[in-house]
Amino acid sequence: MKAAVLYEAGKPLVVEEVELDEPQANEILIRIEAVGVCHSDLSYMNGSLPCPVPVVVGHEGCGIVEKVGPGVTSVQPSDKVVTMVSFSCGKCHFCAMGRPTRCVESLNVMLMAELPFFAGKRIHKGDQYMSQLFGLGSFAEYCVVHERSAIRVRPDAPSEVVCLMGCGITTGLGVAINTTNVRPGDSVVVYGVGGVGLAALMGAKLAGAGNLIAVDTANIKLEMATELGADQVINVNDVDDPVARVKELTGGLGTDVAIESAGVAAVMQQAFGSIHNGGVCVIAGMAPMIDTLTFMPFEFLLGKTIKGAIQGDIVASVDIPKFVDMYMAGKLPVDKLITKTFSLDQVNEAFEAMKNGQVLRGVIKI
Repeated sequence: MKAAVLYEAGKPLVVEEVELDEPQANEILIRIEAVGVCHSDLSYMNGSLPCPVPVVVGHEGCGIVEKVGPGVTSVQPSDKVVTMVSFSCGKCHFCAMGRPTRCVESLNVMLMAELPFFAGKRIHKGDQYMSQLFGLGSFAEYCVVHERSAIRVRPDAPSEVVCLMGCGITTGLGVAINTTNVRPGDSVVVYGVGGVGLAALMGAKLAGAGNLIAVDTANIKLEMATELGADQVINVNDVDDPVARVKELTGGLGTDVAIESAGVAAVMQQAFGSIHNGGVCVIAGMAPMIDTLTFMPFEFLLGKTIKGAIQGDIVASVDIPKFVDMYMAGKLPVDKLITKTFSLDQVNEAFEAMKNGQVLRGVIKI
C-alpha cells in the first residue's frame, strides 16, 4: 500500500509503498477513503512538537472497516468509521469521570506514535517499522488502529466531509459548546479562524452567542467567518491593536468568552486580554512546546479564567454521530470549509496550500 512517510522533521513527506501487518487483538483494519489536512500534523512535520521518525502522519481519517482482530466488539467489517486524534482507554480516572479526551493513555499514544497500551507498530518497509502519528497514520491507503481509536458513523455520510470530525471540527465545536459553556447572548471572540476557529464560530452560534467576533490575518477566512455567522470581523493587518478593537466592539468591556485557535503564544495573550473581568479564555491552538505565556497574577484576582481543552472535551462515541447527523440535516455546514481536495501523491502540495493560506481546509481523497 502507499503511505505518506516523514523521515526527518522539516523535510517533505515521502509517498511510497509500505507494508501493513494484520490487526491484532482489539484492532481493526480500515480502508481509508479521505483524510483531512490538519495543522496538528504540520506541528510534528516541522519539528514544533517531537515525534519519533520515520512516521506515517495523518489523523483525520474516514474509511471502511475491512477486517477486525480478536475481541473487537464496537465495529464490524463494512462499517464506516472516523479515526480519532484523542484515544480513550475507557478505564482510567478521567475516562471513568466522563472526560475521555483527558485519558492518561492518550498522552502515551501521542508521544510514542504507536498503538495504545505500548502495542507497537503495524506499518513497515522491510524490517524497518514506522511510527503512526496519534496511533493512526491515516495518510495511507489502509491503516490498522485500536478499535477505540475509531467511531462508527452512518454509511451515507460523505467521507471527504466527515473525516474532519476526527480532530479540527470537533475541537472547535466542543470548545464552544462544552469547554467554554457559551450561553445565549454571550459575547464571543475567536482568534484564528482556520478550520478549528470556524468550527468554534459554528458551535458558538449553535449555543446562542450574541455578539460574535472573528479575528484573523486572512480575508478568505474572515469572509467565511461572516458567512457562518460572525457579527464582526477584525483583520489584524488593518488595526493597530486587535485587543483594543475587540473592546471597542463590546462597548469597552471585553467579551464574555475568548477562544484562541491560531496556535501562537502572542495570540493567546491577545485572546486573554480580550475578555472582561470574570470572562473565560480557552486555548485550543497547538503552539510549539517550548513557547511560554506571561500574565499578571492580579488579573486572576479579577475573576478571569484561562483554560485548555483537548478535542473540545467531547465524548466521541456520543458526540461524533450527533455532529454527523447535524451535518446531514444541514445544521452544521462543515462542507463549506473544504476549499480543495488533493490526491495522496499531492499531500505536500496540500500542506503548502494550508501554510500559504490558500485553503480553509484541504482534504486528501484516497
